[in-house]
Amino acid sequence: MKKALLLVILLGLDVNTTMAGVPADKGAKKPSTGNDFLNQQKYQEARTAFEVDLKQDPANAMAHFYLGDACRGLKAWACAEEHYQTSLELDAKSSVAGLAKQRGQKAKVWRLLDEVKQAADDPHISPKEVAHVEEVLDLANKLGLDDEQQVAYYQLQQRIPQGHKRSGPKKASGQVYEQSMVLVPAGEFTMGSSAGDPDEQPVRKVYLDAFLIDKYQMTVGKYGTFLDATAYEAPADWDVMSKAMHQKRPVVNVDWADADAYCRWAGKRLPTEAEWEKAARGTDGRLYPWGNQLPTDFHANMKKEVWNNHVVLTPVGMYEGGKSPYGVYDMAGNVWEWVSDWYSQDYYKTGPLRNPTGPPTGSYKVVRGGSWGSSPKDLRSTDRDSRLPSFGGLGTGFRCAKNP
Repeated sequence: MKKALLLVILLGLDVNTTMAGVPADKGAKKPSTGNDFLNQQKYQEARTAFEVDLKQDPANAMAHFYLGDACRGLKAWACAEEHYQTSLELDAKSSVAGLAKQRGQKAKVWRLLDEVKQAADDPHISPKEVAHVEEVLDLANKLGLDDEQQVAYYQLQQRIPQGHKRSGPKKASGQVYEQSMVLVPAGEFTMGSSAGDPDEQPVRKVYLDAFLIDKYQMTVGKYGTFLDATAYEAPADWDVMSKAMHQKRPVVNVDWADADAYCRWAGKRLPTEAEWEKAARGTDGRLYPWGNQLPTDFHANMKKEVWNNHVVLTPVGMYEGGKSPYGVYDMAGNVWEWVSDWYSQDYYKTGPLRNPTGPPTGSYKVVRGGSWGSSPKDLRSTDRDSRLPSFGGLGTGFRCAKNP
């Protein structure tokens, strides 16, 4: 009898605060490794464990619920919302159904508030986008706000532009808003990789002056503002790309001259190849923006096989776990990014070690970062690729830089 009581006590000690109040379903499969990580509040490890479990058993409602909890801990709201909803759809009568519904709705509200916050930070937001943002904020309010969400809601209300007017059609340049950029301090960093391709060698210590770089890849919405304000020709498939649902996704089908023209109009410039690599990997020589861990779906949009009218691209800034050391988003995957440099396979052998800007001439321009269809190898921060300057494909976009 004493042994039985001791066993009950020991079992009762394994309580997960994230799972508090979650009764056990008889016969349900509970992935123990993921739960252990949740107990320790190691949300990324928990997410990875549950994703592995779901590859083996995609219809495991409990695993979807716990994956929702892991994503909630990471504030990856779209992921949390998706898996709570999937858990409900798979088993609407499970012991966690009520919690899944409640937490899924909260995750949806946070996702909507984040969408509004990102739009409010856009200095080039159009009147049409302002109206959409107001609708999203109203929807979040109607879904119900907890105390923390109410604070965020009222703050966002104050930030939505009032009486915004679209720029005139002949506007010559855009205004620079530093809050959409991050500062990369001056100093040395390790450029290249001894384990990479021949054009990434030799590895060098390169010094760069301080610079600013866009936190996000150039979006369809921002590029549309540029087109509205100038007589510049729209890229291919613009009618599809410019739909409301794609405004926060990266613009594609832009060639090097298109990217350069936007950055100049905005009072900025394309980053050099060296600036791009430092912004992506920092100064510790890491393989990827987030570290040395191989990419997962938590880090980047990658390894997709089919283009689907822009839907294959993710809205910019979604991958919190994929940020660079400086807080720059999407420097691996989603779209390749044009930089200012001409490409030379042997440039690292002869280029200067202080503020290199690439060869003076060439036939191809450098692109960096990989895209939605890339393998992990192409997502390495040192990986170099090149395109004809006139190339504008479904996987190529850009971001801008600026001197402080």
